[in-house]
Amino acid sequence: MRLLVTGGAGFIGSAIVDAALEKGWDVSVLDSLRPDVHAPNSTTDPRVRFITGDVRDADALAIALAEVDVVSHQAAKVGLGVDFSDAPDYVASNVLGTATLLAAMAKTRATRLVLASSMVVYGEGAYSGPSGPARPAPRRVADLEAGYFDPRDENGADLDPELIDEESALDPRNVYATTKLAQEHLASSWARATGGTAVALRYHNVYGPGMPHNTPYAGVASLFRSAIERGEAPRVFEDGAQRRDFVHSRDVASANLAAIDWTEDAAPGSFRAFNVGSGDVHTIGEVAQQLSQHSGGPAPIVTGEYRLGDVRHITASSDRLRAETSWRPSVTFDEGMREFANSPLRGAVE
Repeated sequence: MRLLVTGGAGFIGSAIVDAALEKGWDVSVLDSLRPDVHAPNSTTDPRVRFITGDVRDADALAIALAEVDVVSHQAAKVGLGVDFSDAPDYVASNVLGTATLLAAMAKTRATRLVLASSMVVYGEGAYSGPSGPARPAPRRVADLEAGYFDPRDENGADLDPELIDEESALDPRNVYATTKLAQEHLASSWARATGGTAVALRYHNVYGPGMPHNTPYAGVASLFRSAIERGEAPRVFEDGAQRRDFVHSRDVASANLAAIDWTEDAAPGSFRAFNVGSGDVHTIGEVAQQLSQHSGGPAPIVTGEYRLGDVRHITASSDRLRAETSWRPSVTFDEGMREFANSPLRGAVE
């Protein structure tokens, strides 16, 4: 079987490539090597057929998709971004890029797709309150300015965070989230139109060796590590109590391989979404503390700052993925954070 990994030179893509090679698969990579997320000397395993090109380039896609059976689509512009001026690049990279890839796949023998989606499609996570399950509206600026960060219900009552599952309502609340949901809709449409099979993996907070640093588009764990490398204290927004599910990149890679296996047995035209999380809830403040402790860096500073578009709490139920595939996470939070605190990041972006 030949696998194509778009964005295969990137943080998660390269972990998928490594896992696929370990299984003896024939692997191709299509990557544009964007300078905002790649060091100039980015390389891949010599066993990989590497095509330098953009997923919006039909000629590059024609070369990359030759003889391919299944595609793991990781190429994307990620993160919340700097400000709304990033919107055109997000839409072009993620939405147009996915549409162009799927249109090219429709002309080839590649009938199976695994798409990198994200927890951000849910907006705020799942909550319960005095009246039962609740999905709060976006937090009010007045509350955030006053240092009250937890969502409330329509009556002002506090809400308790819970695990979110794939049947929960989707509510993207920023440009990046909107593009990830659009990618899912395109994948579902492609599967129905072509008889292919598609999976959207909704990654929760992925971390691990080789994350890019010195970029506003990296995940929070990478931003903390970058600060520590500069000799600075990690700056933790809000009060640091934001709940997340931090899942290691090797576990995300194995989830991709499990999802690829799922597409082989699925009925033609099938589309399925799966959460990918460790099942172990931690706060952003805990991550900063762990990384500072294990690296011997400065203690974190809790700033009280906030960003509109950030959600307060979102943690995954990955029960569906566990039930329908053989996947199980293997890296514990303590093991992963200790490794990450002392592992190299991807080359600095100047």
